[in-house]
Amino acid sequence: MSTQPRGIVFFDLDSTLLNHESQLAPTTVTALAQLQANGYLPVINTGRSPKEITAIRQQAHIDTFCALNGSYIAHAGQPVYQATIPTSTITPLVAQAQALGDAVAFYTADAIAATEASAQVAAAYHFIHTPVPPAIPDYYREHAVLMLLLFTTTNDEAYRLANPDLTLYRNTPYSIDTVRRGNSKQTGMAKLQAALGLTSVPTYAFGDGTNDVPMLQAADHGVAMANGIPAAKAVAEFVTSDNDHDGIARGLQHLGLI
Repeated sequence: MSTQPRGIVFFDLDSTLLNHESQLAPTTVTALAQLQANGYLPVINTGRSPKEITAIRQQAHIDTFCALNGSYIAHAGQPVYQATIPTSTITPLVAQAQALGDAVAFYTADAIAATEASAQVAAAYHFIHTPVPPAIPDYYREHAVLMLLLFTTTNDEAYRLANPDLTLYRNTPYSIDTVRRGNSKQTGMAKLQAALGLTSVPTYAFGDGTNDVPMLQAADHGVAMANGIPAAKAVAEFVTSDNDHDGIARGLQHLGLI
């Protein structure tokens, strides 16, 4: 980077940067513009895929992001890190899901496909207001998969016990984000800072959910949303208002960044 930022601010998307309709509130867009004008680098740090955040990044004028829970990182349109899940790891997981009556989605850098079309799959994507992916059961065999989504409401522990090479984050009532072990929003932060030569600048983070806890802990200053889970609030330096009531703007003001 030609000019070193005064700090890096990492934002979760769903229920944090986005309101309950998965939209950016006008006050949030204004706050992000003020943040950048003040010399800070905003970064989206999300479980969503690059494909799912294009419009949001354009509206927010953010071109740096850690997607898929730290498994795909990009800056200025160029990838700086990717963590592919081996096919040999995915195959038994898909078999387990089929045995349990669950579906699986496969995430690459630019596409999403699922093992089947079902009400379970539709419910998960409707929850975050994004399109339901096509059903291509063997998609993972010929594509570099960076994250899996397990569609289940009850089988969390069964998947954790049977898949030690993966890390699971329940991120909605309907689904579990699943990545290669050793990748998280926290590792995404560190890898991005190293890639950009920004390991010495202060870091800030905003989040609400299970997969945000490591990010809030790793940041120099962590902010949890009022609508966040108790674990996120417990590790945060500050709890701002919720994602429908100017939580981002108020949190940035509290930190003195805008």
